[in-house]
Amino acid sequence: MRMKIIAEIGSVHDGSFGNACKLIELAASCGAGVVKFQTHIAEAETLADAPMPPYFKGEPRLDYFRRTEFSENQWRELKRVCNANKVEFLSSPFSLEAVDVLEKVGVESYKIPSGEVTNIPLLEKVALTQKPIFLSSGMSSWEELDRAVSSLMRGGHLTILQCTSEYPCSAERVGLNVISEMKQRYGKEIGFSDHYEGFSAAFAAAALGATVFEKHLTFSRAMYGSDAANAMEPNDFKQYCSGVYEIGRMLESPVDKDDVSPFYEMKAIFEKSIVAAKTLSKGSIIHMDDLAFKKPGDGMSASKYHDILGKVLCRDVLVEHKFTEEDFLV
Repeated sequence: MRMKIIAEIGSVHDGSFGNACKLIELAASCGAGVVKFQTHIAEAETLADAPMPPYFKGEPRLDYFRRTEFSENQWRELKRVCNANKVEFLSSPFSLEAVDVLEKVGVESYKIPSGEVTNIPLLEKVALTQKPIFLSSGMSSWEELDRAVSSLMRGGHLTILQCTSEYPCSAERVGLNVISEMKQRYGKEIGFSDHYEGFSAAFAAAALGATVFEKHLTFSRAMYGSDAANAMEPNDFKQYCSGVYEIGRMLESPVDKDDVSPFYEMKAIFEKSIVAAKTLSKGSIIHMDDLAFKKPGDGMSASKYHDILGKVLCRDVLVEHKFTEEDFLV
């Protein structure tokens, strides 16, 4: 099963274009196939009195977005850096104007963040681009998600991501059950936007059928900003990518339990054959206490002992003789 991993940079760059470029290189080196940013245009999306989220109170929201937003030319250059590192450039628009910028830049697909699920004008504009869309569901009810999916149906390939908008997300709130519910409800490709600390939630989601994974990446969790404290550091992110891809290979490689040909040598070494527990004379009738079960398993299988109970020996046999069908009268 082909897995796609999105390295969510978000605002980890803290407005530094240089950091943004280096984060692209880092994501690629760790194994991500997609690098995602957030395209903020402060005045287009935020009122002056908009509150900061509970997990980050560092500065007023409008000031924060003004300070950390990039210009159109910078976005073009970030896309170029993505291309140079052989990862897809992806971004979440937070306003109609941001969609216009990303269209000029030439974004290949769009991510709808959890807070924009009810922003139907934005969804409809993104759908008109006909580009692939990743829809996050972090704070939405089924009714809200149904409306969003309906608004995006005219767009390109739609992937719906189970997500819980809590930073960090507890094990009890991951919502693995929602993955199968989404599959049944929408019949679309399903992914997992991961706010859980560690690897286990994503690995479980992969086993349940998720094929797209989004995870925040940072140089260090000690960095300033709204995203770094709940992101994953490079060594862990590399293991995260490796684990998800390994699970994908497992899922695309079904095993036939009736095909034991790979185990012929091992079966002969580890399984048991039926052998004589004592020296027996021709004409002896086989009873249970005449039998023993010992390695190697290249003789008559221990599973067939019922087949020879009560049979008559047609020859003398020594103790530990490995029985064959030819040892008995027909």
